[in-house]
Amino acid sequence: MMSFFITIAIKLALGLVSLVFVINVTGKGNLAPNSATDQVQNFILGGIIGGVIYNSSITILQYTVILIIWTILILLLKWLNTNVSYIKHLIDGKPTIIIKNGQLDPEACRSKGLSASDVALKLRSQGVFQLKEVKRAVIEQNGQLIIVRMGDENPKYPIVTDGVVQIEILETIGKTEEWLMDELKKEGFDDVSDIFIAEYDKGEINVVTY
Repeated sequence: MMSFFITIAIKLALGLVSLVFVINVTGKGNLAPNSATDQVQNFILGGIIGGVIYNSSITILQYTVILIIWTILILLLKWLNTNVSYIKHLIDGKPTIIIKNGQLDPEACRSKGLSASDVALKLRSQGVFQLKEVKRAVIEQNGQLIIVRMGDENPKYPIVTDGVVQIEILETIGKTEEWLMDELKKEGFDDVSDIFIAEYDKGEINVVTY
């Protein structure tokens, strides 16, 4: 009986070490999930630990190998998510404008799986009771609704993140990718992949490089 509890303790310790390692390497997203990737990591680890620790037929060595494979897959997914924009959009999705200048876009809402009552609830939760009060409303990748009201100062727009041009953001502010590249070249930035983040603020572009 004692050996059974010792085995469980070792498996739990290995799971904890694996979790801490992945969080430290990939960032703190697991603590407050901001994307589908973060959620999947948590679900998979919970399933692995919950399904293995009480299964005496799975040895500690086998459990260790499972955790190593899981860790490698998560690190690979994190790398792809950071460096390949297509993969990032495929896994996490992208921000979607559902309200612009007081006009609701039903097609954009449907693409995010939102009904009219869902949108109304999200608006009311932020103190908005009429569409005409909203200058812009965006559904982020994690499902949160970001609202800019009529009369509010425009926020800073991240037009480049992680070396990738954010086409949707450019469309929001009425600019094109060609315009952005010309502006960046004027400031001495020839390769967008060297840019960690670039923000558009009141007609100016603020750039932070790697």
